[in-house]
Amino acid sequence: MATGAVAALAAAGPATAEESVHNDYKGRVTAKSGLLLRDKPTRSSRVIGMARYGSIVHIFCKTRGGSVDGNNRWYLLSDGTWAWGSALYIDNIGPSPRWC
Repeated sequence: MATGAVAALAAAGPATAEESVHNDYKGRVTAKSGLLLRDKPTRSSRVIGMARYGSIVHIFCKTRGGSVDGNNRWYLLSDGTWAWGSALYIDNIGPSPRWC
């Protein structure tokens, strides 16, 4: 799915609170200095936030993007602001997120 389509899907968000619970993937931030959150799944995109080390984040889906130390997976996070975080710095809690 193209990044623009992912953004449109993310902007729509889950249809109901019940849907949100059933599509809820979680992860723990492992970046010691915090994880920079971006507007696209690339290191060169604009930074729009930060997640602290050890914090739990909610993951909407995963996609392939720019490589970070050999890992090209990125997670679309749904914590308030829709933002992308490199999967290299997020350990899954429970099942691996679905593909976008």
